[in-house]
Amino acid sequence: MNNEEMMKITTIDEEQFDQLVRQTMKMDKIDPNLYVEYDVKRGLRDSNGNGVLTGLTEISEVSGTQNVRGRKIPVDGRLYFQGYEVRDLVEKFEGERYRFEEVTYLLIFGELPSQAQLEGFVRILNDLQELSGTFVRDVIMKATTENIMNSMMKSILNLYSYDDSPESTSISNVLRQSLQLIGKMPLLAAYGYQAYRHFQLNDSLMIKSPKKEYSTAENILHMLRENGEFTPLEAEILDICLVLHAEHGGGNNSTFTTHVVTSSGTDTYSAIAAAIASLKGPKHGGANIKVQKMFEDIEANIKDWTNRDEVRNYLNDILDKKAFDCTGLIYGMGHAVYTLSDPRQVILKDFARRLSEEKGRQEEFALYEMVEEEAADLIMSKRNIFKPVCANVDFYSGFVYSMLGIPEELFTPLFAVSRISGWCSHRLEELVNAGKIIRPAYKYVGKQKDYIPMEDRKTVHIKFD
Repeated sequence: MNNEEMMKITTIDEEQFDQLVRQTMKMDKIDPNLYVEYDVKRGLRDSNGNGVLTGLTEISEVSGTQNVRGRKIPVDGRLYFQGYEVRDLVEKFEGERYRFEEVTYLLIFGELPSQAQLEGFVRILNDLQELSGTFVRDVIMKATTENIMNSMMKSILNLYSYDDSPESTSISNVLRQSLQLIGKMPLLAAYGYQAYRHFQLNDSLMIKSPKKEYSTAENILHMLRENGEFTPLEAEILDICLVLHAEHGGGNNSTFTTHVVTSSGTDTYSAIAAAIASLKGPKHGGANIKVQKMFEDIEANIKDWTNRDEVRNYLNDILDKKAFDCTGLIYGMGHAVYTLSDPRQVILKDFARRLSEEKGRQEEFALYEMVEEEAADLIMSKRNIFKPVCANVDFYSGFVYSMLGIPEELFTPLFAVSRISGWCSHRLEELVNAGKIIRPAYKYVGKQKDYIPMEDRKTVHIKFD
């Protein structure tokens, strides 16, 4: 069936559908005052914007304030994986090995591995990472899509059919499935992109097998580049990106989704597909693309990138909904937990500076740095915000990916390639603790109605002013 035939099947009466849309918008609209009246924690946040406590975890901790005499005081942000500060995991690393595999071991098993444990773990991941040619042909290359996150969800759900024991939620089985998915995720992202490039952009099809002697970061660059070559700094920085995105507490949307879906007793493939669906959203994992688009707009509209006044004026226009996408948002600024600084952004910014020097893009890095400085002050003054506003990890990650030659279509998928380590850790934690199904409450605020026979019903045409 071609696209034209598909369109004929899905064609509907536009006037009738428009009426249905209006009816949906009217009937689903809830008076916002009711949320205050019933003390509803919208977005599972309290009146101060803090997350409502819904669970316990030992996997990671996110901190942006400290209690001083009963008051929360903003401090530099800290992120811990299984009790170890991420900054230490990055800066105190010895040797030439890559960090992401070691951090993945830490997240799942709770402790840093010995040399022998790490080598054995990497061998397991390498053995599990390959995809059969049949799977690539029958799943990844069929119905390709520009959004690689959808391609990855499709592939993961199809892996269910290739599993001899897909439904078992025993810890041993879920651990096996988790390690398989962690190993295969880079291939699902890279192959999904290559298939899209070939079938929708008419480029050459390039499917490369991963090299067992390569790290996850090295294999990603190897599979995406035609010549398969990369510098040590490029591989190191991509490895750092994977580490920084691997986990971020139980309260972020996609990890909470993993807990919620896992608590129902469903299979691993469904749980991880749900987490990817959450991460795909522009309010979550898709934010780095918005930052990249915003900077493309800034670079095109500011004549002198070194002129602080010109940069500040344009940022003012963005906040006043006069520029870029007219939403009034400076993307990459602000975080729900971090106040003075996002530790991931602090680490990544330093590597972005080093990479910009290797790539000859120092002027662009300087522009990013200036926007970061000016945006924080402008947002606080124009929005009357009294707590500090800092740049988050998304602010520089898109810039780093662009310098690595990674296409925008893979910005968010690479986030998923990394975050699956955290998702699988939280899924295992949820299953080990065998909690109840997560079931929050919603209060009904509609009206009770008497049944109306068909002959007495009237057609109501809804109009909006």
